[in-house]
Amino acid sequence: MKKIYSVCLLFALFACSALASFAQSAQKQPADSLWSVRLDEIRQVAAMIPGRRALRINVLKFAESRRSKKFSVQGAPDEPSVQARTVFQVVFADGTVMIDSGMDEQVHRFFGRGVIEPYYPDAAKQVERALRSARAIIITHEHGDHVAGVIRTPFVAELAPKTLLTRAQIQALESDPQMPEIKITPDMASHYNVVDYEKFLPFGPGMALIKAPGHTPGSQMVYVALESGREYLFIGDTAWHMDGVRLIKGKDAPWIQEDQAALLAQLEWLNELYRTEKNVFIIASHDDEERKELIAKGVLGDGLE
Repeated sequence: MKKIYSVCLLFALFACSALASFAQSAQKQPADSLWSVRLDEIRQVAAMIPGRRALRINVLKFAESRRSKKFSVQGAPDEPSVQARTVFQVVFADGTVMIDSGMDEQVHRFFGRGVIEPYYPDAAKQVERALRSARAIIITHEHGDHVAGVIRTPFVAELAPKTLLTRAQIQALESDPQMPEIKITPDMASHYNVVDYEKFLPFGPGMALIKAPGHTPGSQMVYVALESGREYLFIGDTAWHMDGVRLIKGKDAPWIQEDQAALLAQLEWLNELYRTEKNVFIIASHDDEERKELIAKGVLGDGLE
């Protein structure tokens, strides 16, 4: 992954314009669909940057929220469920890329809505060290538990130049942040690498970003194909629990506002992928049951390097 970050940023200069025509010609999006992608096109985009692909992917839970499962999946029973707060680390032979950046304890308290919920300071320190040592940082969407780690940090001057934010993410953080703590100014925004793309953006060998507004305006998915051939799709908060994908059911949380039509299109596509592509592991950021299962199977490493 030598010089992957600088290569990716240079490549993005022509990729953003080239992929607009690619999306129009290669993707025949149905007129009645608000969101449509194809796995073969994602794989093609992920293969655009040459080089050795990633070796493995790690996960770390640094906090959790304890809520009824009925909030995560429409129609689910009113039973206890853990929402894991996680980050992911894509490990190449000569460096790492972080997916999401965690949050500090003050931001974590926002999600408890008056209830004190578990926050693990030692794990949060691991996240901080991993962010500082990473070559690049990708953010799945602009909510506090995913982006605060590159905003509310004493190392922001060190992290911002290697953090990639989309234009939609920046706009939300400037004008309509989830909470006051993560609001940024235009001057702050100027220190991050800001991109805009039509459908897909190649990011590194075997990696592609997929524009997926719905949960938030700046939501995106991250596709990673390892050197071994195993494939991953990080869906952020498109679904809070994999049952949402399996059952094609959205959330039922009164405190969030989402584009329901776009999310339904995404869940339908993810459901088809889940049923037909057994080599593709769909990763929902907050599904603690899935996290434990994939660690036990060796699909995800437990802890950051």
